[in-house]
Amino acid sequence: MLVLIGPTAVGKTALSLSIAKTWNAEIISGDSMQVYRTMDIGTAKIIEDERQGVPHHLIDIREPEEAYSAADFQAEAAGAISDIASRGKLPFVVGGTGLYVESLCYNYQFADKGSDDAFRAEMEAYAERQGAEALHRKLAEVDPAAAERLHPNDIRRVIRALEVQHTTGQSFTEQQAGQKKESPYNLILIGLTMDRAELYRRIEHRIDEMLRDGLVEEVERLLARNLPPHAVPMQALGYKELARYLRGECSYEAAVELLKRDTRRFAKRQLSWFRHMGDIHWFDMGENFHNNLRSIHAIIAGKFQDHLEYTSNQSFLDGGNVQ
Repeated sequence: MLVLIGPTAVGKTALSLSIAKTWNAEIISGDSMQVYRTMDIGTAKIIEDERQGVPHHLIDIREPEEAYSAADFQAEAAGAISDIASRGKLPFVVGGTGLYVESLCYNYQFADKGSDDAFRAEMEAYAERQGAEALHRKLAEVDPAAAERLHPNDIRRVIRALEVQHTTGQSFTEQQAGQKKESPYNLILIGLTMDRAELYRRIEHRIDEMLRDGLVEEVERLLARNLPPHAVPMQALGYKELARYLRGECSYEAAVELLKRDTRRFAKRQLSWFRHMGDIHWFDMGENFHNNLRSIHAIIAGKFQDHLEYTSNQSFLDGGNVQ
């Protein structure tokens, strides 16, 4: 299995298509929001016409009203991997949701225990009364590491981390640390990074493009579905900020500035998560794209040298131009 990770706006999509076409791969989205139908612009979802014939999996598989968890992703992605491999193709996971990707790579065990509906409802009510920041402070008291990784507005995951602590007496971070970092896959992890200032510039440019492409109207359509405030889409970047504007809680300019700030912070947290995973080949996307691509191809060839039937375009091995 090949995995490509990195923060939002770093350039995963373009690079993944080049790699997938060379290695006869099929892409599995490792993004927790791209599973939802109708959430296209705000999730930077790759549309059919942009996929260049490369099959993509785990995109548009849920309605916004439906819940979707890391355990759901792990199970469905594992099924997709088996299907792709059975057809002689290379499974290729591309995404930026750290827990999703890590749980798949290392087959984390998700315990059935640790669920308390009454406690969850109590925490949801607390967030409604006191606000997301107050709820987040509760988590920081019992699990500072989890609080560092989770944004205060990610109410669903903050509550889940509190619920684990409440029901098991063990923090979410402690449970994650107890997982065995052994992969069931012959695995390559490729990580993308970039100068922080350039990444932030790209993030702001992407958000401006999303707004021009109709992000406000996309959020309006979601609000028209009368989703509950704690539904996953209402917590997603781009949706929760603009929903505040559409409900008259802040100005358009304030909502956009908040979105840009929150997305910069989100990218920082993504990088923190990935860097603690280890075993990643890192590439700076501010450097020459083709040199990076050639080096990545060499890593794949070295690791999967006994499986070169994957290769659909070997020009990079033969000294030709990178495709």
